[in-house]
Amino acid sequence: MADCIFCKIANKEIPSSVVYEDEQVIAFKDLEPQAPVHVLVIPKRHIESVAALTADDKALAGHILCEVIPQIAKEQNLDKKGFRVVANTRDEGGQTVKHLHFHVLGGRSMQWPPG
Repeated sequence: MADCIFCKIANKEIPSSVVYEDEQVIAFKDLEPQAPVHVLVIPKRHIESVAALTADDKALAGHILCEVIPQIAKEQNLDKKGFRVVANTRDEGGQTVKHLHFHVLGGRSMQWPPG
C-alpha cells in the first residue's frame, strides 16, 4: 500500500533501526518504546492485521513466531528472563498502524492486565 508507513519502512523509503531482516520480514526498534527493548516485527508484504491472515499465510506466520521472534529475543538477551509478544488487532484491539506487526517487549517485568 502506497500510504502505509510500515510498507515504506519495509521498502527502505523511511529509515529505521533494523535489528533483523530476511526476504519476508523486517524487524526494527519502535520509535516510542514501551520497554527497554521494544522491537516491531513486520512482514514485508502488506497484510492488514492478524484478522487478515489466511491459510496461505501459515508459513509466514510460523516463520515470524517460531524463528524470527525467538532469534530476536535471544539477540536482545530476553530469552532467559522473558518477554512479551503483542499483536494489536483492529481499532478496539489498539491497532494504530493497519499493517500486521508484532511487538516484542522486554527488559523489564511485564504486568497483567496489560491495559
